[in-house]
Amino acid sequence: MSWPKAIAAWLLIVIAESVHGTLRQLLVVPLLGDLQARQLGVLVGSAIVLAIAWMLIRWINAKSLAEQFQVGLLWVALMVIFEVSLGRALGYSPERILSDYNMSEGGFMAFGLLLMLFAPALAARVRGFGPNRAASRTREHVS
Repeated sequence: MSWPKAIAAWLLIVIAESVHGTLRQLLVVPLLGDLQARQLGVLVGSAIVLAIAWMLIRWINAKSLAEQFQVGLLWVALMVIFEVSLGRALGYSPERILSDYNMSEGGFMAFGLLLMLFAPALAARVRGFGPNRAASRTREHVS
C-alpha cells in the first residue's frame, strides 16, 4: 500500500467536497435551508467519496482488508481535522461544528464518516481488487 497515494486520494476528496460544499451553499441552502442542505450534502458527499475510492483503490494499492481499513481510517482522521479546522477558520462555534455530528440535532456527518471508513474496502470489493480476488479468478479459469 502507498501512504502518499492514500493521502493524495484524500486531497482529491477534499477538493471535490469543497467544490460540493460551495455549490451547496450557493444553490441548495437558499432552496432548502441550512440544515436540510447539510443533510442532503452528506448523501451527495458520500457518493463523491465512494466514486473517488472506486476510481483510485487500485492506484493506492491497498490489497488486504486491513490496508483498506487503514486507508479509510486515515481519511476519516484527516477529514475530521480538516472539517474542525475549516469550521473554526470560518468562525463557527464548536457547538455549530459538532452539531453536524449530532443525530439529535439532525446532523448526519457521522454516517458520512462511517461510509468514508468503509469506502476503500467497498470500492476494492466492487472492483474485485485484493489477494483473494486474484486467487479466486485463477481457480475459476482452471475449472
